[in-house]
Amino acid sequence: MQQGELVNPFSSASGRLANGANSRPASDWEQRYRRTVVTSDTVATSCVVAAIGGFFGVRDAANWHEKWGILAFGTELLVLGALAVSRSWAPAVLGQGAEEFRRLGRSLFAAAVVLALGGIALTSRNIKLWIFVAIPAIALVTMTERYLLRLWLHGQRKEGRCLRPVLAAGSPATVRDLITRARKFPHLGWRVEAVCVPDSPGLDGDHLDGVPVVGRLTDVAGHVLRDGYRVVAITPDPHWSPDRLQRLAWNLEGSDAEMVVAPVLMEVAGPRLHVDAVLGIPLLRVSMPAFTGGRRAVKEVVDRMGAAVLLMLFAPLMVLVGLLVLVDSRGGAFYRQRRVGKDGREFTIFKFRTMVAGADRARDELAGLNEGAGLLFKLRRDPRVTRVGSVLRRYSLDELPQLFNVLTGSMSLVGPRPPLPEESAAYGPDIRRRLLVKPGLTGLWQISGRSDLPWEEAVRLDLRYVEDWSLALDTVILWKTLRAVLQGQGAY
Repeated sequence: MQQGELVNPFSSASGRLANGANSRPASDWEQRYRRTVVTSDTVATSCVVAAIGGFFGVRDAANWHEKWGILAFGTELLVLGALAVSRSWAPAVLGQGAEEFRRLGRSLFAAAVVLALGGIALTSRNIKLWIFVAIPAIALVTMTERYLLRLWLHGQRKEGRCLRPVLAAGSPATVRDLITRARKFPHLGWRVEAVCVPDSPGLDGDHLDGVPVVGRLTDVAGHVLRDGYRVVAITPDPHWSPDRLQRLAWNLEGSDAEMVVAPVLMEVAGPRLHVDAVLGIPLLRVSMPAFTGGRRAVKEVVDRMGAAVLLMLFAPLMVLVGLLVLVDSRGGAFYRQRRVGKDGREFTIFKFRTMVAGADRARDELAGLNEGAGLLFKLRRDPRVTRVGSVLRRYSLDELPQLFNVLTGSMSLVGPRPPLPEESAAYGPDIRRRLLVKPGLTGLWQISGRSDLPWEEAVRLDLRYVEDWSLALDTVILWKTLRAVLQGQGAY
């Protein structure tokens, strides 16, 4: 190694040996990343507890040990213990998805409850400080720290590091789809390095989309044990009977490989999937999507309160944008349009005007230049867009008035894209499921490419949101929307 060369502490040690054999599935980067998360959580918790205890305890120095020292030390142990018990440091949840933050939130809530019960039992008057100040402060710091570590990890994965070597086994079509998705979303940490397919794959050569075909479906266990793949991804194929999957799981025992089986219901995930043992048979239970109930009531309250707060925060910006729109071209500052909302009910959406007056009447003349996917009408360089309008569209500032729609209840902060009446009229039965929930100011389509998405992908994302909605998913989407807006990808 040359002097001054930087070493990536989380880089994977797995790789091909010089003689052509493969190393064991080294997961050094996973263990180091986990140790980093554990250390960061411990340091963050200790710093918050020390800062709060020091600030409030200095006023009562004489009773520091009795009133503050014990409570501070107990709070820190309780938080770290809750994180360990809830498996918030499990490698499977670190670095991707909402489950990491969901477990972190549950752990801190459990710690707060135990603190409250302890305060009641001990009749401590100082316990409120640790419940209502210390725990929220720990949550803020640890979640920020986890997010920054995740950003670093995702950056490494986009450069081809910190990836899990995957052996995919199934039909060529389903394996090809898995390879495509793994390459499209490298932040998930999978790199398909080998493929096993049925006896007659009908492939050109020994590769599938550039990935070598190393054997047949009957050879999976042998290749994993010999070559050391970190993940075995089983995709749908008639070969995979329950007995064969069970035997494969038995044959992989003792290895470091994680076996992942793709269910038939590919688009149903998250909180709706449960594995239950019924009459001694493991069954995948799919619960009904939640369109009513307590969680929906919470979402409704969060929408209204969030919209009110955001309107107050963005009020000066909205006044400035409105004035710029008026100065830039003739016409009003706002644009009103009929859209279709929950259960097919139409409502009026509000936006800042980004086009010249009378732009709707010129749409038919531009129909032959349409670049939009499916039922959408879009032009990358639409001649009707004003100079100020192009900037507003790039950073989604034209959509700020939709906060009034959220405040009045016709829209949600997060949901499917609100369609035009003519789009909704052309929906088939499947796509109409988008109308089971309120349309959103942002959604999975917003953070996944917006206008650059193919129509089928946009519909798939909206339907996935309808089926798999959760409060945690809403939180992740809102967080990622800020980055999508700043980057301006797919906005025109």
